[in-house]
Amino acid sequence: MKSLKKEEIKSGANAKGTSKTGTPLRILIVDDHVMIRQGLKQILADEFVGATFGEATNGSEALEQIWKQSWDVALLDITMPGKSGMDVLKQVVEAQPNMAVLVLSMHPEDQYAVRVLKTGAAGYITKNTASEEVVGAVKKVLSGGKYVSAALAENLAAGLNAPVGKLPHELLSDREYQVMRMIALGKSVKEIAFELSLSVKTISTYRTRVMEKMKLKTNADIIRYAVHEKLVE
Repeated sequence: MKSLKKEEIKSGANAKGTSKTGTPLRILIVDDHVMIRQGLKQILADEFVGATFGEATNGSEALEQIWKQSWDVALLDITMPGKSGMDVLKQVVEAQPNMAVLVLSMHPEDQYAVRVLKTGAAGYITKNTASEEVVGAVKKVLSGGKYVSAALAENLAAGLNAPVGKLPHELLSDREYQVMRMIALGKSVKEIAFELSLSVKTISTYRTRVMEKMKLKTNADIIRYAVHEKLVE
């Protein structure tokens, strides 16, 4: 019987779609867009023959799936209606610490990747490159490694020599950061409330906290700051 490679033993899964115990590799895909879920499922099913899949359209469904059974890896969209993707990530990491979580996002790496990796994600890929990267990314995180693009890895390495200190936006909580970026994209408090399934009052409170922490006074100040720091495109 052919022996497993070192990285396959470490991950408890192999490229044939089964774990080292012989049970099917279990992959959970969490995204609110059915076409994205189906596309990723097909790509991964072709590579990991025999793997079984679960799907969830939002954070609550994802957590329900995770409470019910164990998964080897989860692909988690960080921006979904309702519960914050970052909140879901924190709960997922706590609920199944041995599960690899690969964050899938429409946001460029330099806007969210470091934040999600610090929270406990095993990797980060953007939706515009997901079809090309997802197989390699899943193999990497299943082997126990961290997956980021070569460009981000270079930027992170360069940052090791940067002066210690936090930028204003690094003082924000995950939800505050999300709201700040949406304001920077020109969205109103009402629009943000609708997209996040929260009340206008709650979003207004987050906006106030953002202003206080970042020492800014207007939405225009937020926009200028976000553009200068390349937090929005």
